[in-house]
Amino acid sequence: MAPKLIELEVPQEKAFLVAVDTGEEAGWNAEDSLAELANLAVTAGADVVGAEWQNRRHVDPHWYVGKGKAEDLIAAKNETGFDLLVADDELSPTQQKTLEELVKVKVIDRSRLILDIFAQHARTHEGRLQVELAQLEYQLPRLTRLWTHLSRTQGGIGSRGPGESQLETDRRVIRDRIKKMKERVEDVRQARQTAARGRDRRLMSTVGIVGYTNSGKSTLLNALVGSEVTLAEDKLFATLDPTSRQVKLGDGQAAILTDTVGFIHKLPHQLVDAFRATLEEVNRADVLIEVVDAADPHAAEHRATVQQVLDELGAGDKPRLVAYNKADLVSPGVPGNGNGATHNAASMAPAVSGTVLVSALTGFGLDTLRLELSALLASLWEEVDVLLPYTEGELLARVRERGTIEIEYRDRDVRVHGKVAPALAAELRGRNVDGRADLGG
Repeated sequence: MAPKLIELEVPQEKAFLVAVDTGEEAGWNAEDSLAELANLAVTAGADVVGAEWQNRRHVDPHWYVGKGKAEDLIAAKNETGFDLLVADDELSPTQQKTLEELVKVKVIDRSRLILDIFAQHARTHEGRLQVELAQLEYQLPRLTRLWTHLSRTQGGIGSRGPGESQLETDRRVIRDRIKKMKERVEDVRQARQTAARGRDRRLMSTVGIVGYTNSGKSTLLNALVGSEVTLAEDKLFATLDPTSRQVKLGDGQAAILTDTVGFIHKLPHQLVDAFRATLEEVNRADVLIEVVDAADPHAAEHRATVQQVLDELGAGDKPRLVAYNKADLVSPGVPGNGNGATHNAASMAPAVSGTVLVSALTGFGLDTLRLELSALLASLWEEVDVLLPYTEGELLARVRERGTIEIEYRDRDVRVHGKVAPALAAELRGRNVDGRADLGG
């Protein structure tokens, strides 16, 4: 009989948080940013035992905080017993090393903390690939024989993730690993492109669901589909892997909705780069649903963060419907009834077709959301007037199913004129036997 393996319980790390407020970020102060950092630390499994911040014109290049404040951390350690120090900004190798040597505890930064949460929550092969690539890109400039805080033998927050045996201090090994991981992520991108072409062939409109982490994107997708197709928890980054489902919008119209990874303030650039294959779903979408937590006092700042990432992906001007979620948590004065915080948030992004107040949890406003989304998609349809040969029976059948058109059967061909989805319009023009782009042009 095989011996039974006993899982040893890993002691919960006590985390102390530190931040510098330079006053450069509108709408964010150190206290608010630390509150979010505390939620991240708890999500990663830590016990937050304290926090401090310092107002400075610039971050100290050697200590992150000023030297005096850094020395105060020793007293905080003696008082709280913390064994993990988490900085609210990305630390340079020098800053990380000097703080560790001073305080004698493990030091990580906000980027490393987010990467660790991603490593815990990645469930699919695709998600693990992209997380490992982001980890490797983050760790490469921090590998040095002068210090050992990134030794893969130690456990806990900031130390977990796939590929641990490969993460040595040999930069060449890491670079080779990064090269291979990028090739595998590129394979993922190619597979997604193939799947997207299949959706285009079915002529389904595509909708990308975007928003700040924990705004309720997954809950909204589940509510629109009518079943629980993706994990929805009240946690930051509860889901990482994109989920696509067909959703009925009414009047026979349907669309493919894809839930994407949530964004967050100071999102590590390594994650944006590594998850680009997944986030390309946002670029391929015909329109976006931006989910905003209507009950969050930082809704405007959250929308600005989402806009920043969308701009980086090249999707910042894509047609968009804004869904103010969690209506069950706000007072009756929410939009469009004049709630101030939400009104301010509504001005933070371009190309907004409309706004809808919903509660993905209770179902409030979902019918209105479907109607608004259907109208937005229909507004993108294009006018066509083409001649098709009688041999294009399969294409004609799809036109009847997915377009608002009139068909005229002539002696040698079939005239099709009306409005269809952009992908179908391009296919019809490509099969036009008249030789011109459109008869009516």
